[in-house]
Amino acid sequence: MAGRAAEPQVIWARPERTGRGPRPAYTRADIAAAAVRIADAEGLDAVSMRRVAAELGCGTMSLYNYVPRKEDLHELMVDAAGGEHELWEPSGDWRADMLRVAHQTRALMHRHPWLPRLMSPVYGFSPNSLRYLEHCLVCLDPLPGPYGTKLELIAMLNGVVTTYVTNELATAERTRSLPWSQEQENAIRIAYLGGRIATGEYPRMAAAFAEDAGPIDLEAVFERALGRVLDGFEPRG
Repeated sequence: MAGRAAEPQVIWARPERTGRGPRPAYTRADIAAAAVRIADAEGLDAVSMRRVAAELGCGTMSLYNYVPRKEDLHELMVDAAGGEHELWEPSGDWRADMLRVAHQTRALMHRHPWLPRLMSPVYGFSPNSLRYLEHCLVCLDPLPGPYGTKLELIAMLNGVVTTYVTNELATAERTRSLPWSQEQENAIRIAYLGGRIATGEYPRMAAAFAEDAGPIDLEAVFERALGRVLDGFEPRG
C-alpha cells in the first residue's frame, strides 16, 4: 500500500497514472465518478480505496497507482462535484449573480450531502474549483475593490451556504431516525419552551416571542443571511 508522503503533494501536479506499464484503464474522472456514486448512495464513510476499486472492477493496489492517498480521492470527488456548477454570462448585477451562485451551491450540496464535510480551502484549487472562482470574480467585476476583498466575499458566502445546508442535512437525518414526526416533536418542544418563558425568568426571550411567535420561515432566514453578507461589501458612498 502506498505510504503517506513525507512532503505535501498536489494531485493535479501529478501525471494521471504513475509507473510503467500498459495504457491506464481508468481516468481520474472515472475514479471520481465511482467515489461520488458511492458517497451519494451510502454516505462519505462508505468511500474507501477498496470500495472504489471494487466499483471499478480493479484491484485496490492498482488504484493506488492512480490515487496515492484517500485525501487525494476526496479532492477528486470535490472537483467532480464542482464541475456541476453552471457558469453563465454575468448579468452586470453582481448581487444578483452572487445570489444565484449561492442558491446553486446550496442545491449542489443537497444533491451531494457529503460535500459539506469536505469543504476546505485545501481543495479550493482543483481545475473545476479554479473555473468556479474565476467565474465568481467575473461576476464581481462591477463591484469596485481589490480581488482579495472579492475572494473574501466568495468565501463568506460559501461559508453561510455550507453552514445552512449542514444544519438542514443534520435536521433531516435526525428526523428520519425518530419514531415520531418533526411536527409532533416541534409541538412538544414549543409547549415546553412556552412554559419556561411564562415563568418570567426570561423577559427578553418573552419579548422576542411576543414580536414573532413563529413558525420560523427558514427560507426567509437564508435569504436574509445571504443579503447581510452582500450588504457588508456594498460600496460606501
